[in-house]
Amino acid sequence: MNAKIERVSKDIQKTKDKINEFQSKLWELEKQKTELENMEIVDAVRGMDISLVDLAALLKAAKSGGATSGQVGPKLEAPAKIEKEETEE
Repeated sequence: MNAKIERVSKDIQKTKDKINEFQSKLWELEKQKTELENMEIVDAVRGMDISLVDLAALLKAAKSGGATSGQVGPKLEAPAKIEKEETEE
């Protein structure tokens, strides 16, 4: 085989090997990120003073669009709109 072709073929194989290595590393990093996110979610839920039944109801309401703001409890009234006085020129 031609020396240049052989060299290019080896470079192709090395590149394929590196791609596989990086894909494996990427998969591991994505898995690690998901695990860290899950731990953060679990810690946040455990920090709430809410029963499992109430938590399930809250999540169900959020999924159906009932609690899209993430606020727990009644909403406060919006302050009255203050209209600017028009100045006479």
